[in-house]
Amino acid sequence: MVIWRDSPYLPTLINSPSKNLPPLIECTPHMCPIKIHWHVKLNYKDYWRVKVTITNFNYRMNYTQWNLVVQHPNFDNVTELFSFNYKPLTPYGTINDTAMLWGVKYYNDMLMQAGKMGNVQSELLFRKDKQTFTFKQGWAFPRRLYFNGDDCVLPPPDAYPWLPNVGPSLRVGKVFLLIVSLVVSACLLAFL
Repeated sequence: MVIWRDSPYLPTLINSPSKNLPPLIECTPHMCPIKIHWHVKLNYKDYWRVKVTITNFNYRMNYTQWNLVVQHPNFDNVTELFSFNYKPLTPYGTINDTAMLWGVKYYNDMLMQAGKMGNVQSELLFRKDKQTFTFKQGWAFPRRLYFNGDDCVLPPPDAYPWLPNVGPSLRVGKVFLLIVSLVVSACLLAFL
């Protein structure tokens, strides 16, 4: 069953005494019961920071002891997580590109409600590897996500935002520089 967040029937449907009811999912563009938002927050010289937010849109489901498995090539350079637990998953030996994240007990290990207030979030700090780090073609975003074992659908890499490699160049003509130099020289001579 799908319902809008501002529906007047929402409280009645959420608090229904019947136990055998279908999921009650908030009507969203993606129509998924969970939204995982991976936000590239800051780009430092030697580090970059990501904010991960998990939002519950299923009004009849509390996710207790949730887990999120993320595949990203920079997990071998993770330096700090601020409010999620972290364990590297290394099925290929030395390649660390997969991590399991879960909530801190009694703090954010439960997604108890749905909607904007039904979320948990954390920030991850990664060290940059000069050979591999880039913002091109969605590299900064995960390759795969699993929430409680369910595969999450991700957009293709070409759908991610592209950031420019360099800023715009400012081209100043020689005539303009000559005029500015003459005006500055005239002003200086006038005050002497």
